[in-house]
Amino acid sequence: MKEYQTITEISGPLVFAEVDEPVGYDEIVEIETDDGRTLRGQVLESSEGVVSIQVFEGTGGIDRNASVRFLGETMKMPVTEDLLGRVLDGSGNPIDGGPEIVPDDRIDIVGKAINPYSREYPEEFIQTGVSGIDGMNTLVRGQKLPIFSGSGLPHNDLALQIARQASVPEEEEGDDEGSEFAVIFGAMGITAEEANEFMDDFERTGALERSVVFMNLADDPAVERTVTPRLALTTAEYLAFEKGYHVLVILTDITNYCEALREIGAAREEVPGRRGYPGYMYTDLAQLYERAGRIEGKEGSVTQIPILTMPGDDDTHPIPDLTGYITEGQIVMDRDLNSQGIEPPINVLPSLSRLMDDGIGEGLTRGDHADVSDQMYAAYAEGEDLRDLVNIVGREALSELDNKYLDFADRFEEEFIQQGYDNNRSIDDTIELGWDLLSELPKESLNRIDEDLIAEHYREDETEAAEVSAD
Repeated sequence: MKEYQTITEISGPLVFAEVDEPVGYDEIVEIETDDGRTLRGQVLESSEGVVSIQVFEGTGGIDRNASVRFLGETMKMPVTEDLLGRVLDGSGNPIDGGPEIVPDDRIDIVGKAINPYSREYPEEFIQTGVSGIDGMNTLVRGQKLPIFSGSGLPHNDLALQIARQASVPEEEEGDDEGSEFAVIFGAMGITAEEANEFMDDFERTGALERSVVFMNLADDPAVERTVTPRLALTTAEYLAFEKGYHVLVILTDITNYCEALREIGAAREEVPGRRGYPGYMYTDLAQLYERAGRIEGKEGSVTQIPILTMPGDDDTHPIPDLTGYITEGQIVMDRDLNSQGIEPPINVLPSLSRLMDDGIGEGLTRGDHADVSDQMYAAYAEGEDLRDLVNIVGREALSELDNKYLDFADRFEEEFIQQGYDNNRSIDDTIELGWDLLSELPKESLNRIDEDLIAEHYREDETEAAEVSAD
């Protein structure tokens, strides 16, 4: 252990100190202040003779007389299966009044990159109970599927709904039969009110029993925000690859995380990139997102749902833009649907799950899932286009089929997307509802569904069926 009293500068969350020996990157540092407090930090940059240290608890109370101790090790997360049901702060310390954590292991929070050769291709379905996701943009085990939201939209409600409802259907378990499901919830920069809502919901629904919650609040140091998701993902990897759990990691809000990166970059006087964010933000986000996946020979999996609020609802903003490059799709929340009272307000048209076709393939008994999804997407897109035309010419000028597409679009939003935050729909319920809606359209317009499936599932109108029978 090396100790110095050579602080030369304090800038925002950073402390600069002179050293006479090499110091490792990411090395953990303890800073002892004059009033007896011990603050923890991490080496952010190390060059000959000088190191910059980011202080997790903030630099308040630190002066040039403070002692700096370099511990010779990187930050590690104490992990154990007993973490399930616990609530921790953004630095991994228990805040739920429970007993001290007795770890089985201590793992470096940076993690190890998964060897691409050892990755298993994600192709097993995860049921969230939300029709807008399960039916139209299916989540797959080992996938990273972000939610693109906006300020004031109910993404927290959707996150909680997924956290308490997500499961692996029994018929999907196969060789993994007996594997358990766990949720890691990492909150970054949220308000105390939001934190209370999260905890009330977790405790009320019993979801906390299978969850580990990390809470970094808005008034906590911004630097801590850069550590919170790494602690959460390290815990997820331990449960998945050492204990065989299927782990769903929900991270909210990635925008707050990126703002912390920008603050640290400004304190380091780095040359800014787009809109003032660091030029390395793409690499930094990739280090988080790419920790999702499955490993050959391991039972468990890590699936990620990062949530971000797009500043100004701008999907070209650097945060959603870079996230879209790294991840396998996105779920988009819509302000217009929210104003109509649709819960959850998921807009399926700009949403995408690039792994959906693999997750709903031959491994399922629901062979009609893909066809129904494709047909509903096409019909809803047609109805959306016709809504613009109606504003110009009125419904009377449209054909009977066009009016059916308009009715379909309305019912799709009001019955399929609209389900509330307490309604847990199975995938079979979702597909059945899809057939109910598609049966409002003429059979000949269902050109994306196999004829045998139409014959088996299409609901004939009772009056029409009687007329056909009479003929």
